[in-house]
Amino acid sequence: MSKYLVPLAHLGALITVSCWGTSFISSKVLMEQGGFTPVETYVYRFALAYLLMLLMTFRKILSDNWKDELQFLICGVCAGSIYFITENYALQHTTTGNVSLLSAISPIFTTLLMAIIFKTRINIGVALGSVIAFTGVGCIIFSHGESFEIKPAGDLLALSSAISWAVYTVAVRKLIPRYSSMFITRKLFFYGVLSAIPLMLLQKEPLHLSLLFDFSQPQFIMNLLFLVVMCSIVAYLLWNEAMKVLGGVTANNYIYMQPLVTMVAAYFVFDEHIYILGYIGCVLIIGGLIISDKVTTEFPRLGKR
Repeated sequence: MSKYLVPLAHLGALITVSCWGTSFISSKVLMEQGGFTPVETYVYRFALAYLLMLLMTFRKILSDNWKDELQFLICGVCAGSIYFITENYALQHTTTGNVSLLSAISPIFTTLLMAIIFKTRINIGVALGSVIAFTGVGCIIFSHGESFEIKPAGDLLALSSAISWAVYTVAVRKLIPRYSSMFITRKLFFYGVLSAIPLMLLQKEPLHLSLLFDFSQPQFIMNLLFLVVMCSIVAYLLWNEAMKVLGGVTANNYIYMQPLVTMVAAYFVFDEHIYILGYIGCVLIIGGLIISDKVTTEFPRLGKR
């Protein structure tokens, strides 16, 4: 492995969470100013991303066997429709702080699932780094005055999104060595959109597709294109490459940085103040990631010595 590969993988993961951390701004414009529903926003974003990727890689459509195809289906539903739709709907039933905090539990679920499914020990350094980083996430969220209130419907939806992402991380583990990141990403988008279209057709609210072609209001198409190109195509390609090099657990710990990125983006875009608790959160998140990276990134297998 090239000595530059690991630093590049970390950079790729950082760019990815930077895109995902700022994507809420574009989604907010579409849903609050344009009236797009959570399902509609998801379908338009990933359907367009899938079509663009299909044009770039149209020669290979199916995977090597039906078992892999089924695994791609699971990955697409978990990392696509379930993750984004449950998270979007959670925002309508609980506080933003609850959603941010509960969604950030995903790396912890990933560590536990890896240990259970692959019968491995949980590395102490990775576990400690995860706890420290998660504490930092809490500091950032609570620095905005958010309090954790128990609201079962929204909180369960937010937890579902965290669990679904963890399941995707585990499920995609066996596909990554045998398929290109481009092919994996395209498959995720296809099955994610396919499983979400029925939900969009069943919703009572009217579709807002015409707004994307209303050039007197360019903010809608511009924000959608940002979500498609940067937050979907570029981010997912970089993420899958990062997981190849760093492993699912280490790469997934970068998700803790999303609230940090969101906080910084809100400072520049919305002029939101950063308080001392926010700075403490930044230090804890970065420190947790460093601790996780300084230990073995692969789980040692349990077995007879």
